[in-house]
Amino acid sequence: MSGQFGKRRRAAVAGASLLALALAACSGGGSSTTAGKPLPTITGNPAVTLDVFAPQSADWNLATNDFTKLVKQKFNLSIKWQTTTFDGGPAKEKRQISLASGDYPDLYLLIPWVDQFSQADLLRLSNQGVVVALNQLIDQYAPNIKKALDASPGYKEMATAPDGKIYGMPQWVDCFHCSYQDKLWMNTTWLKKLGLEQPKTTEDMRKVLQAFKTQDPNGNGKADEVPLSADVRDSLIPYFMNAFIYDPQGTSGNNNSTLVLNDGKVDIQANKDGWRDGLKYLNSLVKEGLIDKGAFTQNPDALIRQGDSGSVPALGAATVLHSGEFVTIGQADGRDKQYYAVPPLTGPSGANFTGYNFPSVPGATFVLTSKATPEEQIQAIKMLDYIFTDAGQINGQFGMEGKGWTKPGPGDVALDQSLKPVFKQIPLKPGSKPLNSGWGALAQYNNTAQFRNSEAIAPDINSQPGYERRLFEATKLYAGKEDKAQIYPFWKVWIDPSLASEVATLQTNLENYVQQNALQFITGSKNIDTDWDAYVKGLDGLGLKRYLEIQQTAYDKVPGK
Repeated sequence: MSGQFGKRRRAAVAGASLLALALAACSGGGSSTTAGKPLPTITGNPAVTLDVFAPQSADWNLATNDFTKLVKQKFNLSIKWQTTTFDGGPAKEKRQISLASGDYPDLYLLIPWVDQFSQADLLRLSNQGVVVALNQLIDQYAPNIKKALDASPGYKEMATAPDGKIYGMPQWVDCFHCSYQDKLWMNTTWLKKLGLEQPKTTEDMRKVLQAFKTQDPNGNGKADEVPLSADVRDSLIPYFMNAFIYDPQGTSGNNNSTLVLNDGKVDIQANKDGWRDGLKYLNSLVKEGLIDKGAFTQNPDALIRQGDSGSVPALGAATVLHSGEFVTIGQADGRDKQYYAVPPLTGPSGANFTGYNFPSVPGATFVLTSKATPEEQIQAIKMLDYIFTDAGQINGQFGMEGKGWTKPGPGDVALDQSLKPVFKQIPLKPGSKPLNSGWGALAQYNNTAQFRNSEAIAPDINSQPGYERRLFEATKLYAGKEDKAQIYPFWKVWIDPSLASEVATLQTNLENYVQQNALQFITGSKNIDTDWDAYVKGLDGLGLKRYLEIQQTAYDKVPGK
């Protein structure tokens, strides 16, 4: 949810996948677990202790957390935590070491934007007898999970392996503003001062950025304005590229793939004329000094320092998911209220797209292993089933009522005003310590649009409590501008474990090559006119044909497409 500006959930993308089969129900094919032992019929909640591997924020202590205590109270379930950090690289390494050692826990409880199991991981580990299929557990002990899967076909497709088994539960986060990452936020106070309108075309944008650079819109008498910036995580390429050719990449940097469907065939955009035209346009902005030199090399912390520094704003625009990533929300001088989203631009050929980024991550964050006894498996799935309820998810994410959230009052309004508000977050007081009351994103499972949009949010979009509404309203400028016919539905397809290594290598090499060359063309270290053909030939040399063949096979086996 919003309010955690530095810890947003990543709409990461798994590009390689194969062999998806839609299943009519989530019940398993038989009366036994993966190990072949029948599940016992258990009434009540016998005392069990689960060894759980999980990332732990520096602000939490999972062992003493309020929601951990609630789980103990409701399910007689004690948890022995094995924790790692929120740093994705070390977290993944620690998880892999635990698996390789054979001394792995009963349950992995993860967060997608930190680390999780990929689809290929699940298939490989199921073949090795490490992970436990959840089908029968769900069928017998988890009515809320079963209901959620039946209500969301996309969720079921994403969770179900080609053999019909569910080897782990992914999180379902139907985040509206996360689905449209390719936003540009511009200082409208500057526009008004200079008598300019919000740009509608790529050439309008050029003129606005030129004015920002040369006409002292912040009024301090210095040529210190930065017309446009970004960072290594929040790329400016997708927003601008969509004015030339449909670009499915996410601004957030988690989806570097340019895979699309062109006339129903899996293809990439990065070798097309429109891609070249987009790079040429961005290069022209660089040549004019309209894009900050650090936009392609600075980290996110440097970008927000750029937005926050100085007695008056110096940053004209930035391409980020939400404006809180380049300017701190709630500043005393109110500069954060000056930035508003600019709708997708129209390019010279009439292209006017935005990227669509599937907001949930294929794979799994809740994974039971063969170390868990049947009794432990049952209590673990009951815990997850509770998290699938509104009450469980609210308590799990935000903490206990009265601490992290409260019931809405008579004047409160839901984010979607057609809905009745269900809960309201209690903001932390300035200077107070973070709560150790909920599990945050560890409990973000059945995060449907209805659930998210039933949160009570302040009506004033320029206030801190109204920030989520600001994002919600801004995203309406982008929704529907994606080219639905070109979206490659990676979340519906799985990769065969025998191809996992090959596909991962091809994907990494191709995506890195595309990104590196894009930056070289934009910054001018490569000439778009003389070096383009060699660049395209280089894609072929990295196995593009083979990569697209594998992806096409994957797509052809998706039922119903």
